[in-house]
Amino acid sequence: MSQPLNGATRVHFIVGDPIAQVKSPAGVTQAFHAHDRNAYVMPAHVAPAKLAAWLDGVSLAQNVDGIIVTVPHKFACFDLCATTSERAAFLHTVNVMRRNPDGSWHGDMFDGLGYVSALRDRGCEPKGKKALLVGAGGAGSAIAHALVVAGVSALAIHDEDTARRTTLVDRLAGLGQCPVSHGSPDPSGFDIVINATPVGMKDGDPYPLDVSKLTPQTFVGCVITAPAITPLIAAARALGCGTSTGADMFGRVCDLMVDFLLGE
Repeated sequence: MSQPLNGATRVHFIVGDPIAQVKSPAGVTQAFHAHDRNAYVMPAHVAPAKLAAWLDGVSLAQNVDGIIVTVPHKFACFDLCATTSERAAFLHTVNVMRRNPDGSWHGDMFDGLGYVSALRDRGCEPKGKKALLVGAGGAGSAIAHALVVAGVSALAIHDEDTARRTTLVDRLAGLGQCPVSHGSPDPSGFDIVINATPVGMKDGDPYPLDVSKLTPQTFVGCVITAPAITPLIAAARALGCGTSTGADMFGRVCDLMVDFLLGE
């Protein structure tokens, strides 16, 4: 049931740059109302250089309870949290923040857990599979960690930012749970291929990987929510591949974020 917007409304933000593509304001607000909470999520378009000042400002409002974090602020917001979960501390990234009792911020990262759940919803069990992940940003880092924890037999990571890619590969390899290596846009030989970059959001974007090397046995995932069906997903479906979209991920991540923001 919808809740009235009034002086008692608790305010949450989703912050990003850009922000127009996000689904969270409606989806998370609806989830709050389903929990009988008078709370709303508002979009905030904030440039990276202004992020810390923006957070200082909104933190002064005593009715601001939470912040959902999207591209490109997930790493920067980790540094602005006073406390985090162990998962977020390992990744140095967060996608959601809630207030501590003293008014400071506590962060966590659910992109990875949500994505692995979305894969399983679509009939793809990561355990024992060989995976290629394209993108080592905030979402990509979390997905990579979750794939390793879920028991993939091997993980290769590709990112044009070689320093960021190397840092993530080295950290995940240090867990000793499976071989983690530097990948490429070539998906040959992989059971699971996931795009965790923004490539595919804009008309005219190239494919984030070499779709000519996909086979019908490859499971293909993408984190992009708009467009709902990216060119990568469309190409994969044309080949008969199993797929998972950004909307699949969003549904699972949304549930985890709502529980976190409500303190459950």
